Amino acid sequence: MMTGFIEGEDRIQATLFPEQLDGYVGEDNPVRVIDVFVDEMYLANLGFKTIPAEVGRPAYHPSDMLKIFIYGYLNRVQSSRRLEREAGRNVELMWLLKRLAPNFKTIADFRKNNTKAIISVCREFVVLCRKLNLFSESFVAIDGSKFKAVNSRDRNYTQGKLKKRLKQIDASIAEYLKQIATIDHRNGPTSKPNTEQLKEKIERLKEKIKCLNKIGEALDTAPDKQVSLTDPDARSMMTRNTKSMVGYNVQSAVDVKNHLIVAHEVTNIGNDRRQLSNMGKQAKAAMKIDMLKVIADKGYYKGEEILACEETNITAFVPKCLTSGNKAKGLFDKSDFIYNAKEDVYECPVGEKAPYRFSHQEKGRIIKRYWSSACSNCSLKSQCTTGKYRRISRWEHEDVLDAMEKRLQSEPNIMNVRKSTVEHPFGTIKSWMGHTHFQMRTLEKVSTEMSLHVLSYNLKRAIKIVGAKPLMMAMRA
Repeated sequence: MMTGFIEGEDRIQATLFPEQLDGYVGEDNPVRVIDVFVDEMYLANLGFKTIPAEVGRPAYHPSDMLKIFIYGYLNRVQSSRRLEREAGRNVELMWLLKRLAPNFKTIADFRKNNTKAIISVCREFVVLCRKLNLFSESFVAIDGSKFKAVNSRDRNYTQGKLKKRLKQIDASIAEYLKQIATIDHRNGPTSKPNTEQLKEKIERLKEKIKCLNKIGEALDTAPDKQVSLTDPDARSMMTRNTKSMVGYNVQSAVDVKNHLIVAHEVTNIGNDRRQLSNMGKQAKAAMKIDMLKVIADKGYYKGEEILACEETNITAFVPKCLTSGNKAKGLFDKSDFIYNAKEDVYECPVGEKAPYRFSHQEKGRIIKRYWSSACSNCSLKSQCTTGKYRRISRWEHEDVLDAMEKRLQSEPNIMNVRKSTVEHPFGTIKSWMGHTHFQMRTLEKVSTEMSLHVLSYNLKRAIKIVGAKPLMMAMRA
């Protein structure tokens, strides 16, 4: 019967499938790249156990287990149970594993027990990218992004949250006691069951208070005064929309030319202030170069970090944070005062010189202080300071910050380069992860999971840039 539409074949009709499983997988299929990449690595040198046990049931080879995970993360299948199902029905995975079908427990245990080795595999692919000259620019963009942990906000406690929760429980107990007194006063036939129910609720709340008191003891000993019950390493962090998220702060350094992730690190520190030199050094080591340029947003602006970059041949581009409230008050800002390095003086907006007066130590930094004696007779004093003199502070290494400010002014579009480079990988990986983000717990295991995501991202980018077949040839070389 003709319907006028494209019709499928009869399900009971005999068909001639290819005699070999290899016939289902194209020559440029990414699954072939995964196969060659894993087979060409010396897994024992990376920390995998490649010598089988002499007794007991034979185990799966680590190369086969690693292939499962790389394929899974490349195709947005991170769950061990889903990978088990795919191994029995997915033709590409059947080809990759040669029809092996490990159960979900074996798959999950491999990821859990080979954390450091899997992280090393991600680094090995970065080495391959370096050999293919994919990092030719010696220029990276650095950024951090918050990823959700397997820990809800209700299961994360700070001193403030704990006090608020105890206060709520005390209020609930007081309300229940008030209801009991009202019921007893009425003394009706149904009063006894209602009273018993309320007393049970009060007892449950008292048990909750005991649990919260134990959490309070843990908070007193915690270094950062936070306790997470599900994932002990996860921390509450502020996001851009000013809402808190319990998770991890993932740092990455992305190559400006090909947008490959050169280096990454998972941290549970909520801000980026101390990460600039750390990520710059990691990127420099991964790219095996003597000099590197890095761009980052103002969240990375910290004098000591920029100085540390300068001392290790890393040229930083980080916009300054405006922490002073003088502009909002209608007063002159520090940028309105010009520094003269030869004379070691500042020149104020009316042309008066503010010479160096003394130095002092502040939070481990040597700070120099400047002011002019002409402030008291200045016609613009009301626009400059509310005190007797306008005092100007200068860090002993502020010339490094001044030089960076000049670099930023000479390249006004460089921050657009940062945005178009480093934010795309984070958006792509979060899209692959879905709503839950991480599935594992603790910093070490989350770092392993992130490495698999980064490896998958880099692998997909490299295939797009170089091509599947040339990439396989480079792996075999």
